[in-house]
Amino acid sequence: MKYEAYSEIYKERFPFWDTLSDIDKEYLCKNTATKIFDKGSKIYDGNDVGGVIFLIKGSLRVYMISEDGKELTLMRIHKNELCILSASFIAQPISFDVFVDAEEQSECYYINGDAFERINNNYPQARVYALETTVESFSNIMWIMQQILFMSMDKRLAIFLLDEINRTQTNTVMLTHSLIAKYMGSAREVVSRMLKYFENEGIVELSRRGVKILDKKRLFELTQ
Repeated sequence: MKYEAYSEIYKERFPFWDTLSDIDKEYLCKNTATKIFDKGSKIYDGNDVGGVIFLIKGSLRVYMISEDGKELTLMRIHKNELCILSASFIAQPISFDVFVDAEEQSECYYINGDAFERINNNYPQARVYALETTVESFSNIMWIMQQILFMSMDKRLAIFLLDEINRTQTNTVMLTHSLIAKYMGSAREVVSRMLKYFENEGIVELSRRGVKILDKKRLFELTQ
């Protein structure tokens, strides 16, 4: 993609864009690449420079792995969202390893981590933006942790299902029980039992296509 095309995108996406010099605008664009990742591809594993990812199409998962190999999903990145945790200057101070995988075939604009760090160091407005974006990400992570530590399973599952149908604007969550459990940091058996309970209560309908929401009002009541 040409400099002008990236420039138009960043002008709309980055509030600090107009404060950059023309030289640094061109530098950032020249250090951007359009990348396509196949489903299941590992995008960042903490061992490389990493970068800032602006997702154009698809879905990414940011997660950590416990010592016994259990994965805990920290957040999911969707179309038109930014993942800055994969940049080494953000990830290195974190005391746990962060991983980023493609949940499905995904296309993104990938800004070299060193290039973004240079802009971040030279422009206070860019540094503020990076900080605010990181704080927002960690706020989302803390919300996930709060659910895991303090909420009952039925409430957590209800919140997850409502978030999914609101995001996709459909009444069916097109995910397997295993994937739902993976995203929630739970066991598949636990999720399956709770979904079966929801089905017996007439709240959802289970099929090979996914989980169809039949009673959104009752599902919402479970989140209260």
